[in-house]
Amino acid sequence: MVENRRFGNLIPHLVLCLGVGIVVFPVYLALIGSTHDAATIANGQMPLWPGGHGLETYRRALTESGMAGAPVGLMLLNSTIMALAIALGKIFISLLSAYALIYFRFPFRQTAFWAIFVTLMLPVEVRIYPTYKVAADLQLLDTYAGLALPLIASATATLLFRQFFLTVPNELVEASRIDGAGPVRFFLDTLLPLSRTTMAALFVIQFLYGWNQYLWPLLVTTRDDMQTVVIGLRKMTSITDQLTEWQIVMATAVLAMLPPVVVVFAMQKLFVRGLVETEK
Repeated sequence: MVENRRFGNLIPHLVLCLGVGIVVFPVYLALIGSTHDAATIANGQMPLWPGGHGLETYRRALTESGMAGAPVGLMLLNSTIMALAIALGKIFISLLSAYALIYFRFPFRQTAFWAIFVTLMLPVEVRIYPTYKVAADLQLLDTYAGLALPLIASATATLLFRQFFLTVPNELVEASRIDGAGPVRFFLDTLLPLSRTTMAALFVIQFLYGWNQYLWPLLVTTRDDMQTVVIGLRKMTSITDQLTEWQIVMATAVLAMLPPVVVVFAMQKLFVRGLVETEK
């Protein structure tokens, strides 16, 4: 007998809808606030429907150097370059590191693995001073290289690729040797295609990690034209209320959410498969 659970699923769905509403409502308010003028928001009587100033607000935010000292469009470009460089750099370095640890035999191989593992206990905040000193000595301040290079090494990604490479059958290695494939060809023709979903999952995670960075960009950038959108948004909200144009702040917040949302939605299927697949 099939159990009728039409009403049994009602409460879980109601709880889910409530949770979605709690998360989405602030975003909705930011989107609505960006379409009203400053006076409507300042008097505390902002309606819950769109206003008629949306196009003007987003045009000003994207093109004018306002409260943050630089146009939001430029800050979005800086954040995108930084996040892409961090995500792609982490994947590239972690792939090579894991490949060397698994498929090559060299002295102190296990020592190298544990040295990488120990760095998990040393986040950027712990080593912030020596990292800044090295970046300053190499003249990397106010550069895209300074924003991205100190953050591209990832022990977590290396461990994830290492665990995946351990699941690759040894028969594939032997077949590649019989075909005359060297280490580079085996890596490019065999391991990289098998690692596609894992790389996609890591790309999404690391892109969000790079996009949301605050402390390191705050230290390494001194010019307004090099600051990221997270720094610019914080700078907008740190001035006095009399000078804050909240419609510009809300428009900036909405624009800052768009690239991560696009990345997550575009790579959603590969992201999920990369996290849950057990067999390649």
